[in-house]
Amino acid sequence: MTVSHAYRRCEQIVRTRARNFSYGIRLLPAPKRRALSAVYAFARRIDDIGDGDGPAEQRLVRLSEARAALREARPDDDNLVMYALADAARRYPIPLEAFEELIDGCAADVRGTTYQDFEDLLFYSRCVAGSIGRLSLGVFGADDPKAAAPLADALGVALQITNILRDVREDRLAGRVYLPAEDLERFGCTLDVDSSGRFTDAPQRLAALVRYEAERAREWYQEGIRLVPLLDRRSAACTAAMAGIYRSLLDRIAAHPVEALTARSSLPTWRKTTIAARALMGGRS
Repeated sequence: MTVSHAYRRCEQIVRTRARNFSYGIRLLPAPKRRALSAVYAFARRIDDIGDGDGPAEQRLVRLSEARAALREARPDDDNLVMYALADAARRYPIPLEAFEELIDGCAADVRGTTYQDFEDLLFYSRCVAGSIGRLSLGVFGADDPKAAAPLADALGVALQITNILRDVREDRLAGRVYLPAEDLERFGCTLDVDSSGRFTDAPQRLAALVRYEAERAREWYQEGIRLVPLLDRRSAACTAAMAGIYRSLLDRIAAHPVEALTARSSLPTWRKTTIAARALMGGRS
């Protein structure tokens, strides 16, 4: 096995399992593209454990094993993703400890944790998505790392809220509710479903709830996008492409909230390609 082979495996995972992110990652120069692919490939492995169908205790054990693998000085040669990630961490100041926050967040998923208010959800979002923002920043580099870190975290939160709104029905059918109980009560919603898997709440109440949460996400995008000017041109383009695709998805959800709660919202390929191209043209020179 070679490092190149390990990186190719990670890039394959990104292309097939993280399609929205792949539009941004492909804008990076090859060394950073490989490193960020390793970051996302390991993050996907952790997510897959949390989202798996096995018994909860078994998944928690596997998350603990992932944590242990992360702490090993040298990964097993047959663990392609960890092999690539270890190489990336030697080349870039990637804060690998942030993966432990992701593991904590996925463990909360396995345990079926619910969230009373937005502060609770914010803590979770920073674990599972803000951590990815900070890991990515380790690959990007920044003119002012101390100023950039909280902005990368904020952008991660914005993307996570978007993911939650995209997957409300899918998560509910899997027994998970991420929207804060306080917000559900405010809009008179329960997120109960009938025998056909449709929400029983009044559509206008659900629409108001989704638009409220979407506006909250927009505030986090507004904060997080301030990261872009702190990055080099290609890293800025990558970040702007990812943020642009998810922001456009959020706009679609907010414009058609009832439809978004019956089928998973997505953007057509041409739209994502256009956003990525504009991000590349608008990056720093």
